[in-house]
Amino acid sequence: MRSIRNVDWSILLSNIVSICSITAFLLLLGILRCNPALAEENALATGNNILSGQTKTADDHKFLPKGNLFHPLIADPKELRFYLSYRPYQKADQYLSQRTDVFAGSLGDMFGLYRLVNNSGGYSWQANISGGIYSEFDLRTASYYLVDIDYFIGFPFTFSKGPQSYRINFYHQSSHVGDEYLLHSNIARIEFSYEALNIIGSYEWTRWRIYYGGEFIIQVEPNNYKPLTFQGGLEYYGTDRVLGGRIVGGLDLKYTQENDWPLNASLKAGLQYDDPPDSRGRSIRFLLEGYKGYSSNGQFFNNRLSYVGFGITFEYQ
Repeated sequence: MRSIRNVDWSILLSNIVSICSITAFLLLLGILRCNPALAEENALATGNNILSGQTKTADDHKFLPKGNLFHPLIADPKELRFYLSYRPYQKADQYLSQRTDVFAGSLGDMFGLYRLVNNSGGYSWQANISGGIYSEFDLRTASYYLVDIDYFIGFPFTFSKGPQSYRINFYHQSSHVGDEYLLHSNIARIEFSYEALNIIGSYEWTRWRIYYGGEFIIQVEPNNYKPLTFQGGLEYYGTDRVLGGRIVGGLDLKYTQENDWPLNASLKAGLQYDDPPDSRGRSIRFLLEGYKGYSSNGQFFNNRLSYVGFGITFEYQ
């Protein structure tokens, strides 16, 4: 019998992420076949919609509104938010060692500029501006080299009606490799930047939410980069308290044309602390994170990696 010490935990954990991803994707396909009218009735009956875009008052115009009509995706690695994450990368080809420890951080958010609440039609829409940065540091190097930093600016348009919500985002991304990392590695720097149109729709009922959509890159450098991405996912927002927090989780699945349509799976689950429990204000999430697929970091888009790590996110609206 094999000793526990001889088990390759990285392969085991990667397989677990893959199995969970495929299972949840099949569940997602089944959910999409459900009767939307029944789901909407259930969501309205419980009074526990994840998002809030309706109002019982007359039509209203709001300048610099509070909150979002489209709630940020939990498990999407490229979602703008404030977070800190420790990731022990396995099979990460772009790093000085294929197995390394990485500290990742992000500063970013979406800021509402104007909202129209249409009571007669039962819908709301909002114009926004968004921006942020993502960065990674290799913890196994002498001075924790900056590996990559990505800059984002976008102009999201969001819409909600009942349990449905949508986000259309035209955004720009530019990526830069750290100077020290370039000096001590044998990689060639690539000028990687692009403008893209990202469209995501979501549907919620009780504690669950599904989303679907994709992205088309309009202009990109290098110009041979393939433009299409398809995306879908499933999220859970618990209400019962466990160790003082609420269970939340998300699974994000992406298929990228650039890499010949592989499955890129991101899984995050943990506890969210907020007060009151149904608040859409400030909260902190402590999440276990799993990822298997191609890198979403800058010029390393053709490099595979996998990890199981731990992250903290700071949410506010």
